Amino acid sequence: MRDAPHQTAPGRYRQHVIATVAIAAPIAAAQLGQMAMAVTDSVMLGGIGSDALAAGGLGAGLFFTCAFTLQGVISGVAVLAARARGAGEPHRVPVAYWSGMAIGLVLAVPFFWLMSTPGPLLRLVGEPAALIGGMTAYLRVLRWGVPAVLLGIGIVRAFMPAVGLQHLMLWIIPGAVVLNAVLNIWLIHGGAGLPAFGMRGSAAATAISLWVSALALLALLHGPRHRHHVRPVPPDMKVIAELLAIGLPIGATIVVEATLFLATALMLGVLGAVPLAAHQVAISVASVTFMVPLAISQAANVRVAHETGAGRAADARRAGFAALLLSAGFMGCAALVFLVAPGAIASLYLAAASPAAPLAARLLRIAAAFQVVDGVQVTARGALAGLKDTRVPMVLATLGYWGIGFGLGRYLAFSGGLGAVGLWWGLFAGLAVVAVCLTVRFLLLTGKEGQGSALDPSRRGALRTTGPAAPDPS
Repeated sequence: MRDAPHQTAPGRYRQHVIATVAIAAPIAAAQLGQMAMAVTDSVMLGGIGSDALAAGGLGAGLFFTCAFTLQGVISGVAVLAARARGAGEPHRVPVAYWSGMAIGLVLAVPFFWLMSTPGPLLRLVGEPAALIGGMTAYLRVLRWGVPAVLLGIGIVRAFMPAVGLQHLMLWIIPGAVVLNAVLNIWLIHGGAGLPAFGMRGSAAATAISLWVSALALLALLHGPRHRHHVRPVPPDMKVIAELLAIGLPIGATIVVEATLFLATALMLGVLGAVPLAAHQVAISVASVTFMVPLAISQAANVRVAHETGAGRAADARRAGFAALLLSAGFMGCAALVFLVAPGAIASLYLAAASPAAPLAARLLRIAAAFQVVDGVQVTARGALAGLKDTRVPMVLATLGYWGIGFGLGRYLAFSGGLGAVGLWWGLFAGLAVVAVCLTVRFLLLTGKEGQGSALDPSRRGALRTTGPAAPDPS
């Protein structure tokens, strides 16, 4: 992504759509690759036995939920780097990178500690002793992947799109998926002089794959062609404070959303095994399609920040709106598939004779509506983050998810007698309200060609360094 020359008129939507797709496609591929690794782990653990699948699956879920949350905290690196490039001040880019690295190093310490001693947390949420033992054994191996998942993957994967290097991820992720599968087979079952490690072998395979991915991404970024983006500079405390001001609300929003879906699953468990199984099918399918708007959201983050840094307020508005249209369009297509063939999709997970199959098909029809609003709300969040607006979206998301989504879903499920269907309509309502509120907020903040404070060039933030601006050789 070369820094575009200053434009007196807003770029056409077609240009913004092409630019957004160019950034989002590699990110989506990377995220789908990470999901493929998780699926591989589950399949391999399932071959050991149900106990290993339960302990390993829940352990991996805890690990990656924490990792995703902390990656959100450091995601402001992309915003500040993209703004700096848009403003024609590439000398500010390495400051954002190394300041983010400093935050990542600090966050890695409590993350590693939690993965080392998960017992108190697991007992607090009421997990049985046998499961706690298995999860602890799994996580004490997987914990060695903490630095890789935060620094090499979390920061570098956020930073690369901000400096136009997102395509490099496509060189790494497919190989990591294959490596993870091979290591799972080898370390779980043994061979070539190694004993069978069972469940711990799967954790080791994931940790090794994370490190290989992280080191490869770091090598590409710090190589001769791109090292000017990350030339060594000391972290800046003002920049660190600005990164935390952007990232902490993002991390909090991720926690709010994750706990909403966790609470929904727990309530479905109260309703019985059949509703819970149907829910797991629907949410699993929805999670796959969600990877695309999540990638578009990250692209919107970079594009809006870049145009804002350049002082092109109207283009920042159009970049965000183009991303919203892309997400809505893709999720609309996914929704049509869910509406046309819910039974066929459910049959990929459940036997036709399963009592959960009809309910899963019904939930997938609700997921059709759920898809569109979920894609819009996450993309609007990304566009607002490009404006460094993350606190109000956090509040709106919390009120929408819990005040409306959880409250209405619980009422419809139990008082209304709709069960799992009621919970899903509650989720839809909460996400729809958040989608509308965040979209309206973005349009308001960028209204009148962005002459408000959100796009005021005099308030681009603390990311400043002394000395003249250097040309960006990329």
